[in-house]
Order: sequence, then structure tokens, then C-alpha cells
Amino acid sequence: MKINESEFITSGTKNQHLPTDSLPEFMFCGRSNVGKSSFINALLGRKSIARVSQRPGKTQTLNVYMVNKKIYFIDVPGYGYAAVSKKIKEEFGQMIEEYVINRKELKKAFLLVDFRHAPSKDDKLMYDFLKYYHIPLVVIATKQDKVKRSIHDKQKKLIKQTLGLTKEDVLIVTSSETKAGMENVLEEIEKSLI
Repeated sequence: MKINESEFITSGTKNQHLPTDSLPEFMFCGRSNVGKSSFINALLGRKSIARVSQRPGKTQTLNVYMVNKKIYFIDVPGYGYAAVSKKIKEEFGQMIEEYVINRKELKKAFLLVDFRHAPSKDDKLMYDFLKYYHIPLVVIATKQDKVKRSIHDKQKKLIKQTLGLTKEDVLIVTSSETKAGMENVLEEIEKSLI
């Protein structure tokens, strides 16, 4: 799949704020500081369509991007950021839960984890939640360029074991800086459109 055009469409906190044209949707989720906005920008080949912040937890709504006029990317609020109040964390959780459970347009979820560290408890919860609802899932490890090549295999194994990935699960290691792995992510999107 080649991305020729993309644009920010809307943002909202409920499913009724989202597009009603039934086009396929792909969700991107992960911890607040996992580099989700940078990843989306790199995937779309745009510098700042998704706002990158120095302060984690910037995404507080479901942000919708139209890609090639035929699919949507849905960027959901990051989880696990300590400076966000408990009430807001709960609202984020409800927002994501409502989207995942009730949105029939959702074709696949991309769960972003930091390649430098073991996935967090929140990452494991999100993985288990998506599996429970039978949402097709791809795990994306970000920030590959920040990890020495000599320990790549060790980090992959750590991610697989911590999340409990099955043989069917796909893990793609990426870098927003070098664009490593982006082609593989686009292939996973394309597979869902066949």
C-alpha cells in the first residue's frame, strides 16, 4: 500500500463524533510517551499532521485522519501518564472501550510499545483487552533507532514474552526516524482491506 494523501478530519470523545461513511478504520494506541504521533507522521509521510508534544498525554480525544480517501486512521488517547488525573484516565479508558467494543468499522488495532523497555502493565492490559474482543491486532515496537542492533533479538523476545504473544500475533519493529518497518505496517493495513 502506498499513501498518496492524508488529512486530519475531526476529533471527538464519542463514537457519534466519528465519520458515518462506513469506511474501514485502523486504531493506533499505546502509552503516552511511546511516540505515537511521531509514528503516525512517519507512516503518513507527513511532518506534523499528528501533533507531537514534548509533554506526554497530549492526545485527549479520538483523532481521525483520512488516508487515500478510502480509510481512516484513529489515534486514541495514550494511557499510563501519571500527570493526568484519575478521573481523566477513567474517561480515556471509557472512550477507548466504547470505540473498540461498538465500532464495527474497526478493522485492526496497532498497539505501540517502546522497543527499549519491557511492555508495561498497561500495555499488557490493552493487549488482553483487544484479544478479548477479538480485534485483529499488530504490535508495533517503536524507537528501534535508539536500541543497539546487538540486543534487537533480546528486546523482541522480551516484548513477546511480556505480552504473551501467540504464533499468530505480528510484531513489527519500527523507527519514526529511519522509517524502518513502515512498509511492513502498510502491508498489514492492506491485508485487512482485501
